[in-house]
Amino acid sequence: MSETKYTAADYKAGQPRWCPGCGDHAFLSSFHKALAELGVPPHEIAVISGIGCSSRLPYYMNTYGMHTIHGRAAAIATGAKVANPNLTIWQVSGDGDGLAIGGNHFIHAIRRNIDINIILLNNRIYGLTKGQYSPTSARGFVSKSSPYGTVEDPFRPAELCFGARGRFFARCVAVDGGPTVEVLKAAAHHKGTSVIEVLQNCVIFNDGTHNSVAKKEDRERNAIYLEHGKPMLFGPNHEFGLMQEGFGLKVVKLGENGISEKDILVHDAHCEDNTLQLKLALMEGPDFPIALGVIRDVKAPTYDEAVAEQIEEVSAKKRYHNFAELLDTNDTWEIK
Repeated sequence: MSETKYTAADYKAGQPRWCPGCGDHAFLSSFHKALAELGVPPHEIAVISGIGCSSRLPYYMNTYGMHTIHGRAAAIATGAKVANPNLTIWQVSGDGDGLAIGGNHFIHAIRRNIDINIILLNNRIYGLTKGQYSPTSARGFVSKSSPYGTVEDPFRPAELCFGARGRFFARCVAVDGGPTVEVLKAAAHHKGTSVIEVLQNCVIFNDGTHNSVAKKEDRERNAIYLEHGKPMLFGPNHEFGLMQEGFGLKVVKLGENGISEKDILVHDAHCEDNTLQLKLALMEGPDFPIALGVIRDVKAPTYDEAVAEQIEEVSAKKRYHNFAELLDTNDTWEIK
């Protein structure tokens, strides 16, 4: 990291053109703060997006940026990282851009474990194109493109990430500034593909989609902040916790039936076996809290480093390393 002390203002550019009240505003503020705390110089960062409301974010960053085409942000981000291994790459996508036309690139970037950070802003709607249902919209959701309700089950981003052998998955709420900053910092420190699902509201076309965790008091009741090595407690006074029941989980209240904090599961984000981490990531109400924070963070070889090592290894065995040397390795003749 640079010895220069940066502030959030050093990463700001332009005037955001999102609807008043859009969750993108709050997330952008947290993103600027996280980058300042990380201390990576702006010229060593590239923010790459696809198409959608969220994909305007590079315009508001005083870093390198590229507003690409629909669903292709992960492909561009992959190429940028391989060609510029010292760049810190942040990919910004919405649930439509990232999981519909970009779904194939999403899972393969994760499978390859390219060292990029994927921010998935999930408002469960297509906002820029004016309110069509998206891959994360709930079954039965009424929208302009599903006037009688969708007849599809939604993608769950965590399930896709884990299914693609993801090594880092975290979740935060766009308006929850402090925890969002911490999640972004953890993602930046992870070597490999990190996926951060940001629960974000669209005030125009899907207002209230994350109401259960929209306000601080709601998150105290309906969310659990996971921290590696700490017991899984939640509630306004940390009076509830998670215990294992058979192959599943159950919510318990401390003090009832002799249950104490020592009976509560301790979060292990670094466990290679992702069974429990996936169960935590897929929890949802009304019986279970929504898991926030870093859910999985496991080390593994990265694609970009492996490619660089392979090129170096192969090059060392070759008799030539550039075009001129290539010509000298073969028989030559002169035409008169």
